[in-house]
Parts: sequence; structure tokens; C-alpha cells
Amino acid sequence: MRFQERIDIPRKQWKFNPDDLKERLLWPQYIQAYEEMLNRTSTQWAPWYVVPANANWYRNLVVATAVVEALEKLNPQFPKPAGITAK
Repeated sequence: MRFQERIDIPRKQWKFNPDDLKERLLWPQYIQAYEEMLNRTSTQWAPWYVVPANANWYRNLVVATAVVEALEKLNPQFPKPAGITAK
């Protein structure tokens, strides 16, 4: 859809590159490489997340939720102040 818009809509034609037509033929290889990268680099301690980007509010909610969950698992604590003694 986006690609076709670059051809059909005059104000978007500046984005069109004729080489994109050749690159589209390589799309199956790009998808395979992308999936392989995700499978090899997503780990239990450093997972990848799929974040939908169609609606900004929802994207922000998904990212914020992932961050909060990660921080809760870490259970960060403030350090004890140095050099202060209780009376």
C-alpha cells in the first residue's frame, strides 16, 4: 500500500526510487533474515517485543507496559545513604 502510494500520489513521488522495484524481488530473503535474527537474538533475559504501530496511543501503552514489567522484575531499590547514622 505505502509503496503504491509513492507512485500514485504526486506529493509522495519524491520518495519513490526505481531501485525499490528490484529490492521487492528480494523480499522473501529479507523476511527470512529478519526472522532468523529475531530467533537468534531474543533471549529470556533480553526478549524482543512486537509493538504495533498503527495507533500511537496503543503503541505507547504496549511500550510503557513492557518497561514497567521489566522494572518490576528487577525490583530496583534506592541505595542506603553513606555516612549517615541514626540517633
